[in-house]
Amino acid sequence: MSKIVTMGEIMLRLSSPEHQRFVQSESFDVCYGGGEANVAVSLANYGHEAYFVTKLPKHEIGQSAVNALRKYGVHTDFIARGGDRVGIYFLESGVSMRPSKVIYDRAHSAISEAKEEDFDFDAIMEGKDWFHFSGITPALSDSMAKLTEKALIAAKKHNVTVSCDLNFRKKLWTSEKAISVMRPLMKYVDVCIGNEEDAELCLGFKPEADVTHGKTDSSGYENIFRQMKETFGFKYVVSTLRESLSASHNGWKALIYDGKEFYESKHYDIMPIVDRVGGGDSFAGGLIHGLLTYSSMKDALEFAVSASALKHTIPGDFNLESKEEVETLMNGDASGRVQR
Repeated sequence: MSKIVTMGEIMLRLSSPEHQRFVQSESFDVCYGGGEANVAVSLANYGHEAYFVTKLPKHEIGQSAVNALRKYGVHTDFIARGGDRVGIYFLESGVSMRPSKVIYDRAHSAISEAKEEDFDFDAIMEGKDWFHFSGITPALSDSMAKLTEKALIAAKKHNVTVSCDLNFRKKLWTSEKAISVMRPLMKYVDVCIGNEEDAELCLGFKPEADVTHGKTDSSGYENIFRQMKETFGFKYVVSTLRESLSASHNGWKALIYDGKEFYESKHYDIMPIVDRVGGGDSFAGGLIHGLLTYSSMKDALEFAVSASALKHTIPGDFNLESKEEVETLMNGDASGRVQR
């Protein structure tokens, strides 16, 4: 199996139980998660050597975050220790027509204040096959934007394939700031992942699709995918297409383009949704596994879509499906029958 590095922030997640509103909750369910950490867990579950790069405080909450990764087989060798706090996010899980809500409490987290001396990116990238990051990481601070570029330079120096999930977060930065930071980083990226909003707000490309009203015909993406590939030289351009019919009911599929062919995956009707947080990260993890494992980009995309559809059934940020379970769904068994 392959050696894969992801870099970003892992946070303490505090979620209101049983779809309660924040103002109702007298307790919170506790777990850990965050974009690139979620990807690392997925890849470890699929049998890869997954390494997560971040910075966490030396105190017990920082150690709990490290332990959460180790529990699922993620290598934590390159996690720097120091700083004062672990970022927190609060999740109120929506249901039916009431949307989920996220409140961040991540200012001055250890990773957002990390310094260049915290990481030896040459050592981190040496002998690795793949590096993955998202647009969340450079959005954390100006210093993290610079560190992200240093990681990318080292990845290219060591001939490591690079994927990026654009992952625009309006609570972290503006579209103007995102475009100014993300576009220069794209020259290092081989596989670009993002939905229609990410492409517009991070890179300035607007697809001809109306997802709010369920219009996710792949033809609306073809022109924009061509433009993105021509502009940045990506090997693959990939997008998830989510139809948010309600907080409990989504349509889910994806599209991939390699410069020659557009391929649209099968469509999944996901209802009821148990937890959609981490759905995009599970797609990214599935896509990386698929591109490293299958000879066909079509099979890689189908694996990714199946993996992310299954994630919607699992509480917490992490996707805890094995590759065999994903392949079962990928091959057409969506019956959900008890396995004895």
